[in-house]
Amino acid sequence: MALHFELVTPEKLVRSEDVYMVQVPGSEGEFGVLEGHAPMMSTIRNGAVSIFASEGAEAEVIEIEGGFAEVSEKGLTILAERIAA
Repeated sequence: MALHFELVTPEKLVRSEDVYMVQVPGSEGEFGVLEGHAPMMSTIRNGAVSIFASEGAEAEVIEIEGGFAEVSEKGLTILAERIAA
């Protein structure tokens, strides 16, 4: 099974897909989320979200500016203030 991942800004849904793992720039340090991660919420600092489509795959990196991350039984949702240009 896979982790359901959504990346959302106030303007639009940027990504919605099943992935292997996502590395998030939390305000207190980076953290990785795999399927089955314990529920949690965290603020996010400006930085890179690394998305791994499968185990061992090269990361796709998206730069974001601030926001929140929520891990629930449904997966990981990142509510970013904006995507860095």
